Amino acid sequence: DKYSRSSALWMPDVVGRAYGNRGNARSRQGKLAPALSDFNAAIQLCPWSVDPVINRGVALEALGRWEEAAADYKAVLAVAPGDPSAWNNLGNTNMGLQDWAEAERCFGKAAALAPSFSFAAANHTLALYQLGRTEQAIREMRSLLRRYPDFPDMRAALAAAQWAAGREGDAETNWERVEDPRWVANLIDCLKLLLKQSY
Repeated sequence: DKYSRSSALWMPDVVGRAYGNRGNARSRQGKLAPALSDFNAAIQLCPWSVDPVINRGVALEALGRWEEAAADYKAVLAVAPGDPSAWNNLGNTNMGLQDWAEAERCFGKAAALAPSFSFAAANHTLALYQLGRTEQAIREMRSLLRRYPDFPDMRAALAAAQWAAGREGDAETNWERVEDPRWVANLIDCLKLLLKQSY
């Protein structure tokens, strides 16, 4: 705080980054209200920087404040239209709002801008699935797993989609390849949720 009162030319950039960094640390610790306060301070000091804006959006997403998060991501995209993280995160907010078509568009844009951004591609497949484009989603899941065979989230999603499509043998084969204990411990709950959403 003592530095924010300085009139030095470096003050806004350095202190703004410090607030942004502290906001990131607090956000990772689950201290979202103080993180938002830090991001707001960083944005006030560094209105030219997109980083605290996108990071505030992430904290707002974690709080389920989808519209506010979307506004932050749109603000980032207004000045940095080629930012794949902002497109991916805007897709997340649209999924939170259950606007699957817009989510699919945003994730597709993120994946096109950064073909190695595996989470954007994975999110795109999930949006396709929610839109009822099951075969396309399964094809894209398989394609993604050819590039990233050790991607447990995508392998679990593929197994669940195959199971729901009546391809139990393929689903079981893929499930056996999931080596992430988060998924193995929650198999029954995941499949029940997917089947419930499919009908």
